[in-house]
Amino acid sequence: MSMSAASLPLTSLVPPPRALSFPYFKSFHFPIRTPNHKFSKRLVANADFSSSAPTSSTVEEEQEEEEESYQVLSAMKSDYNDIVIVDTPKSRMLLLDSTHNVHSILYKEQKWTGSYWDEFASLPAIVPKGPIAILGLGGGTAAHLMLHLWPSLQLEGWEIDEILIDKARDYFGLSDLEKTTEGGGILNVHIGDVFIPSENLRRRYAGIVVDLFSEGKVLPQLEEVSTWLELQERLMPDGRFMVNCGGIDGESSPESLLSDETWLLNPTLKALSKAFPGQLSWKRMPKVSGENFMALTGSMPDVESWSASVSSPLSSNVKDWRPCGQVS
Repeated sequence: MSMSAASLPLTSLVPPPRALSFPYFKSFHFPIRTPNHKFSKRLVANADFSSSAPTSSTVEEEQEEEEESYQVLSAMKSDYNDIVIVDTPKSRMLLLDSTHNVHSILYKEQKWTGSYWDEFASLPAIVPKGPIAILGLGGGTAAHLMLHLWPSLQLEGWEIDEILIDKARDYFGLSDLEKTTEGGGILNVHIGDVFIPSENLRRRYAGIVVDLFSEGKVLPQLEEVSTWLELQERLMPDGRFMVNCGGIDGESSPESLLSDETWLLNPTLKALSKAFPGQLSWKRMPKVSGENFMALTGSMPDVESWSASVSSPLSSNVKDWRPCGQVS
């Protein structure tokens, strides 16, 4: 089981979400469009999980424009994950568990990912002053973006897999975030199960980012009302959760509901709506970004004020939030 950052299936690249996934290809190539996709089984099949020593495999760019060469920088098994770190000319990606979904991505020439990780960076603008927790740190994509936009932010990141954190320090610049910025911000990393109370998790947070996935699915605990009522004890007054809720239940038919009711097809959103009646908003990421549902607790923010307090592309993204209706 992985409790790291939500996954995006390698068919939509780029979490992250449900999980995003790429179609399987006859060659070792995969298209790179956005950060939530699944890699070819052949790519991962050629990765050596026998030790923690980095391994590499390079593929030359072929005729199609969207195909890129890649290199496997590291591939190994931990107690919680199959960990694969892939480097391409434009980005570096963290693939986890048997789904090989992308759980973290860092672009080499741009900060924003065009996916759900960006949304988390808008949270500090609408919560009280205070520390913010990230439950499901993964490779640290959300932490990078949040400290980039809010350099004085005090972040507390939680991840169950210590080996994954070591890899993130080596390959995703996580160790840089653990140093105090010029603005006084920092990421403090904690190893542990976020559902098991600890001294560190008893502190109160102004905001909590929740990005917890295993095998391409939201952790089942997040579909229980009781979980959210317990986690609520970790929020300061007027604090908020922002949650990557994954996608639509595969057994549901989205055609059965109007567009403003599709959130009802997501079990995590339904649980949140019962835990926070009348105090929940939602949005759905575009298809190219994985179609993940996002949730935000608390009263609906003043969207114009929120938009003015963050930079592009967040200034337009925050306008997509809408309040959830009541659930019987």
